Amino acid sequence: MKKHLLFVCSSNLDRSPCAESLFEKNKKFEAKSAGLWTSKPAVELNKQLIEWADVIFVMDEIKEGHRTELLRRFPEAYDKEIIILDINNNYVRNDPKLKELLKARLKKNI
Repeated sequence: MKKHLLFVCSSNLDRSPCAESLFEKNKKFEAKSAGLWTSKPAVELNKQLIEWADVIFVMDEIKEGHRTELLRRFPEAYDKEIIILDINNNYVRNDPKLKELLKARLKKNI
């Protein structure tokens, strides 16, 4: 059975979909992504995604407070492993620098 990884960023436009794409066709992990802050994220974070996830990765805690907001809105996430990747929102989707940073941070955490 594959381990379920959920990637969360502000709007699900750049960072979290890029992270999700790194796991396409992966035999060990299945990944999904969602947005937390904007009024119309590409995929909005919801309770079903939280329940589906084995591990939740948030992009930024210092500036945007993804972990704090996640736990405030979804208390059931307290039972999940939550990892802060510490990746600021200054990349566009599929930026080679973003992909390398994600790979390096994820290598240490999965």
